[in-house]
Amino acid sequence: MEVAMSKDLQQEANLAKKRYMDLCRQGRIFDARNRIIGGDTQAWDFQVRDQKIKEITDKARHEAFAAEMKHNDKVMCMARDREQRHRKQLCRAINDFQQNFQKPETRREFDLSDPLALQKELPARISDNDMRNTISGMQKFMGEDLNFQERRRFQKEQSREWFLQQHGEREKARADHLLAEHLHTQTRLKSDETARELMKLEGSTRKEVCAAVKAFNKNQVVELTERKRQEKQQEQEDNMTEITNLLHGDLLSENPRPVASSFGSHRVVLDRWKGMNREQLEEIWFTQKQQIQEKLRLQEEERQHSMDWDLRRIRKAHASLLHERQQQRLLREQRRALDCSNLNLARQQYLQKKQMNTASSSQPTEDYFSQFNTRSR
Repeated sequence: MEVAMSKDLQQEANLAKKRYMDLCRQGRIFDARNRIIGGDTQAWDFQVRDQKIKEITDKARHEAFAAEMKHNDKVMCMARDREQRHRKQLCRAINDFQQNFQKPETRREFDLSDPLALQKELPARISDNDMRNTISGMQKFMGEDLNFQERRRFQKEQSREWFLQQHGEREKARADHLLAEHLHTQTRLKSDETARELMKLEGSTRKEVCAAVKAFNKNQVVELTERKRQEKQQEQEDNMTEITNLLHGDLLSENPRPVASSFGSHRVVLDRWKGMNREQLEEIWFTQKQQIQEKLRLQEEERQHSMDWDLRRIRKAHASLLHERQQQRLLREQRRALDCSNLNLARQQYLQKKQMNTASSSQPTEDYFSQFNTRSR
């Protein structure tokens, strides 16, 4: 199986293109009409179409450039307007800040160069209750009352205002009382007039209602009598029809044919079925007995199976218990053997140490061995 390389595929494509160009050239050469006239209309059509495509492309490019220029101009205008607004807002904020937080009177040395300093100063004596009027100030003397005229005028004005206020309140209360009495009288008259009209309307309405109810009851009695008569007649006709249908029907005639279903001989029509016969009942009872025996057999098998599993589980538990006891016995024997070997090693070490340090032994041999045995146990 040969594998096609990219070089081979390119060469094959070039050959196919060359063959196609030769076929097109032969078509143009052997075409007598084009050869005699000397013009290639197809090529001219291609040139016209290419020219139109070029014009459309150039027009679309120029429109895109124009739209982009418009967009850029709009963006530049918006940016310039935004910058101008930002500059105005910044200048306005600076001016507001200077007017609100950098006032001349807020400077530390403004009191030294304030042109209205003398106008702002308080006089030597404002009133009789001025706290600055000390004894050594010589601003207040016995018998002087600077606020007498003003206090007297204020008291007269206050008295006049109180009198006018009391008079106005009295006149207003009298007017409110008269208005309330007038409104109460008008309301009572309107209520009496409305009550008389309602009583008249109620009397006329009651008469009309009584007449309408009387006529309606009369019509209802007539309709009820006629309806009862028709119902009684219809009931008698229905009873006669039902008696006739029952006498000639399949229910009382004990006809077994309508019971059979059209879907099969083993199926019946439930609304026509009169029950099973003796043979069918005995067959059902026999089937039920067989089912009961089969169920008892299955229960017995399941019980035997459960007993077998319980016996196996008990045996397995007993075996595991014996194995665990055997393991514990082996562990005790191994521990006892290890203790014996450790005791022998300890005795050997003690004897060696005693031989090496006979003069400096501090405890008896028996106490050392008894402590070691107690610790090993």
